[in-house]
Amino acid sequence: MNPIGRRRCLTWLGALPLAGQAGAQTPLPVDLERAARAEGRIHSVGMPDHWANWRATWTDLKRLYGLVHVDENMSSAAEIERMAAEGRNATIDIGDIGYEYAAVARARRVSLAHKPALWSQIPDWAKDADGYWALAYTGTIAFAVNTRRVAADKLPRSWKALFAGNCSVMMGQVGSSAQANATVLSAAIALGGAENQLQPAVAAFAHLQAQGRLNAEAPNPQRMQQALADVYVLWDFNALAFREKLRNGADYELLIPADGSVTSGYTPIINRHAPHPNAGLLTREYIFSDAGQLNLAHGYARPIRIAELSLPEAVSKRLIDAAQYKNARVVQPAIWAWEAKKLGKTWEQDVLKKKAAAPT
Repeated sequence: MNPIGRRRCLTWLGALPLAGQAGAQTPLPVDLERAARAEGRIHSVGMPDHWANWRATWTDLKRLYGLVHVDENMSSAAEIERMAAEGRNATIDIGDIGYEYAAVARARRVSLAHKPALWSQIPDWAKDADGYWALAYTGTIAFAVNTRRVAADKLPRSWKALFAGNCSVMMGQVGSSAQANATVLSAAIALGGAENQLQPAVAAFAHLQAQGRLNAEAPNPQRMQQALADVYVLWDFNALAFREKLRNGADYELLIPADGSVTSGYTPIINRHAPHPNAGLLTREYIFSDAGQLNLAHGYARPIRIAELSLPEAVSKRLIDAAQYKNARVVQPAIWAWEAKKLGKTWEQDVLKKKAAAPT
């Protein structure tokens, strides 16, 4: 952070309005707006337009505050590594990382402590006491099943059915992607495991790998459009948003695995050496405002301040039936942060090194 930026940050942080006062929408500090406008740019990582409707937030920030935006899409682990490697020569202002990576970012001293104005409306379980991170939205692991490739009577409505069947599965890079890591945990929960008992899931995925049914590419609209797999495992908000973009969207049925799933979330973190520190702070403030939270809801992500919001009927109608979530539970972050850190090595040794059979 440059000296001028640091002085400005300290000035307005001391003048922040109390969180949660006088209704849900708290105006952003005038000094912060002015300083962010002067910087004029915001460089994000892991916050692409298609993910959780970030497009709407970047559009708002350009329209309201003149911030020109650029993003580099990368995994949570890669974001932290990049911030740590660049240090004071930073190019990144803000990133979006998975729940289990929040404590890692703080421990590696890449994130800046900051409590948005509506801090009191964020549940205690979803934020760091000192303000280094706070979940902006949550998601639950879901299946997106291509019904043109999978017969109606063969749809895998549970993890057990998926492992027992013959569907090919695309799930992303375990060890670096929070979504892929949560996929493993979701399966473990369904198979009787937990955050520190992942072996049932690891063994089941190793079996898929040996059968040639496992694809480590990250699910995205292009790969779903091309029907590169039978089942895509991803956050529910991504499944909903991706399906909406597809020409063949009607081919996909979205399911929360009936025998267990996991709900986790993502936190925006400000790089402690951000080249545009005030733009980073203003962006984080906006993300937690009513407008920013509703932008996320339009992208089917569940806003962390949902209790304070009225979701648009058009959004509510298109969500997955709430009854499907009955066996999903919230991740235990203190345990999961440690176990997820070790998962990449376990996955490499016990899953990816299993010789895959030729696809049938």
